[in-house]
Amino acid sequence: MLEMEGLDLLDMIAVATAHERVEHVPGVSVLYQTTASSILVKITDGLRSSEVQKIGIWGMGGVGKTTLVRTLNNKLQKEAATQPFGLVIFATASKDFDPRTVQKQIAERLEIDTRLEETVERLARRIYVRLEKETNFLLILDDVWKDIDLDLLGIPRTEEKKGSKIILTSRFLEVCRSMRTDLDVRVDCLCEEEAWELFCQNVGEVARSDFIEPIAKAISLECGGLPLAIITVGTALRGKTNVKLWKHALNQLSRSVPWIRSIEEKIYQPLKLSYDLLEGHAKSCFLLCALFPEDYSIEVAELVMYWIAEGFLEEQGSHEESMNEGITMVESLKDYCLLEDGSRRETVKMHDVVRDFAIWIMSSSQDACHSLVLSGTGLQEIRQDKFAPSLRWVSLMNNKLERLPGLAEEYCMEASTLLLQGNYLLQEASEVFLQAFSALRILNLSGTRVNSLPASCLHLSKLHSLFLRGCANLTELPSLETLAKLELLDLCGTHIKEFPKGLEKLESFKHLDLSRTIHLKIIPARVVSRLSSLETLDMTSSQYHWSVEGEEQEGEATLEELACLDSLQALSISLSCSPSFLTKSNAWIKRLKKFQLVVGSGYVLPMRHDKRRLTISNLNLSQVSMAWLFSCTTSLALNRCQGLQGMIKKLVTDNKIFVNLKSLMIENASINLSGGKATTKTPTPDLLPFLEELHLRRVNLVSLSELQAQLGLRLVALKLLELSMCPNLQTVNEVATFTIPNLEELDISYCDSLKNLRGNFDPLPRKAFLPNLRVMKLRNLPRLVTVRYEKESWECLEQVEIINCGQLYTLPISSTTCGRIKEIKGDESWWTRLRWDNPSILKTLDPCFKPLGSVHDETSPVFGLLTNLRHS
Repeated sequence: MLEMEGLDLLDMIAVATAHERVEHVPGVSVLYQTTASSILVKITDGLRSSEVQKIGIWGMGGVGKTTLVRTLNNKLQKEAATQPFGLVIFATASKDFDPRTVQKQIAERLEIDTRLEETVERLARRIYVRLEKETNFLLILDDVWKDIDLDLLGIPRTEEKKGSKIILTSRFLEVCRSMRTDLDVRVDCLCEEEAWELFCQNVGEVARSDFIEPIAKAISLECGGLPLAIITVGTALRGKTNVKLWKHALNQLSRSVPWIRSIEEKIYQPLKLSYDLLEGHAKSCFLLCALFPEDYSIEVAELVMYWIAEGFLEEQGSHEESMNEGITMVESLKDYCLLEDGSRRETVKMHDVVRDFAIWIMSSSQDACHSLVLSGTGLQEIRQDKFAPSLRWVSLMNNKLERLPGLAEEYCMEASTLLLQGNYLLQEASEVFLQAFSALRILNLSGTRVNSLPASCLHLSKLHSLFLRGCANLTELPSLETLAKLELLDLCGTHIKEFPKGLEKLESFKHLDLSRTIHLKIIPARVVSRLSSLETLDMTSSQYHWSVEGEEQEGEATLEELACLDSLQALSISLSCSPSFLTKSNAWIKRLKKFQLVVGSGYVLPMRHDKRRLTISNLNLSQVSMAWLFSCTTSLALNRCQGLQGMIKKLVTDNKIFVNLKSLMIENASINLSGGKATTKTPTPDLLPFLEELHLRRVNLVSLSELQAQLGLRLVALKLLELSMCPNLQTVNEVATFTIPNLEELDISYCDSLKNLRGNFDPLPRKAFLPNLRVMKLRNLPRLVTVRYEKESWECLEQVEIINCGQLYTLPISSTTCGRIKEIKGDESWWTRLRWDNPSILKTLDPCFKPLGSVHDETSPVFGLLTNLRHS
């Protein structure tokens, strides 16, 4: 008891003793790096914000998180007189977290004497009392691997201790979330220029010598901007002048071989700590990502389909549930910094060093996933001795192979995945090669020149997924009835002429992709109806058009056969232009989770809510009653349809409300609205109360409010509006009280008569027309004079694109809103002619201006129906 009282007295003396507010932490600084400096600005802003108490700094191992917070600590020390904290504490948690060890670090900083026999709880109370006496504090907790109970350490709660903050670093975003951080800052790898500078610092001047510099730059690129890799490799090559040694190093790095022990010890072993934390099938899911080439953006849908085929994901539920489980796994691997976003939407990729680590794991004898990975390496031939009986996965994708070697029968009998896609010179999947892979679950020959399947392929009794996407030379298939375990067949873009034979005899067959089969003409009757387990049928842009019973060619399948498929969840087909189908209520369509039905001919661009899409072309809508179909449709496209006006008015008159319809496109339509000028009166009920996306192309409207006022479209939920090639359009709004309150994106193009977005009203309307607009795109509008009233500014505007609008000289941007602008795209000459209410606006906006041609559009994902078969 007396000893405890003595410790308390020492604690009181420690408080009274003057101590440094910030102690220097030895180590290198990153203040000279632009990337790191910008991250430090974000963190500093967070420290100044009253709404931020905890800051999480996360990123992959070796990316420089510790160096960053060390730099921050030392920066605060230099600014000791002006920085806001009474005390800054730096402590390290580490993977094998021990609360006592962290408490000791904090106690030493607080000059609290500790005793070996003292409990964690007792020391926590002393730390708490000591910190409570500080005006405020900053705790920097480095290398956190799991959720830490700060109460257990004795740290006062920041929400109660005003002005106090906590910064933690972790490899895992999940840890930051579990510790309820208010601001999460990701630390990314260095850009190419900064990586090269860091590499040169560690290698020395030899890196810039004439003969070595090109190789040195290639080696620097191989390090992928990861500081730990750059420092480790650079140090190993420091002072080395032999060009052959440099070439050897580059060759080994490009083959993912750790050519020096320090690569294993300092780079791969730290990454293995993250890898070892993965549970269940997560390790295998991660490793399979390395089968794709370096810097390759992997379609998430394709990746998840591989995981399902390998048995890494549960298949007890629907395909949609399995896809959702896979997407959850992808997000988890991203949170662990083992995957990152790809270059396109719905894609992911591996950092170069992480991929090298995964290949190292797969090539080591200690793991049960021995694999051959030579994807994207430019291979023109592959030798027999590269293969081994122990191989589990083989990836030779995206090479220039013309032929495959002969292998003994069942030589690679452990292999479950064989990826050969993207070998555009490969004309044959030879019999003597495939016979070695008797246990395959995944075979991908997409994008090759194969024109047939060898007999050995038909003996793959365990094959789950067969990918032949884009094999344009493939015109026919043998019967697939021997592939007893086959569940997925991808024939997208092949030139087959008949429906594949034998599928009706496969009890487990679930997914068939016949999209872009432009030569498919025959689907025999009474075959599709026997695919009892079929869940998805994708025939997007196929030549084959389905007919209803009584209108079909003799011996052909009819739409009614699809109604027999109780397991069917997703369907994309084209139908002959049949009013009888549209009029008759087909209950089986309503039970589908996803559909894309194209009635008639013609292609219409995709929209945002195409989960249940109906496209109708060249049909007289007055002949049909489609309320039953509209009620379960999320996206509707009408192209060159007669009787549109009458149909819409009838739906309004009948008080129909379509709550599911969120996207609408009307193209090539004539709507002759009677009654002249639009009025403020709006019929009720609203026909489309939850419409979020509206496209009007080649429609003869004078104003949008004309349609809104007379047909009951209030557009209160609308987020995207596109008006294109509407020759009579003079203004968007000619009713003073008409607003689109939630519109975020406006896109108007090729409307030659358009003069303004809002008519001239007196007095001016009180309500803003587009109060939440973020993106405005205006193109080829020769008569457009203004988009705003005098000195009007739009509070939420962020992106502007103006092309060929020669009479538009003002934008709705003021000195108070210009700070929100992220990008303005347009012609240089137009930009220089713009007039501003205040010269300071131009100074602020100049860095945001991008001349024409500097912004690139995103590429659409490759996989279609299966890609989006998940919850909206």
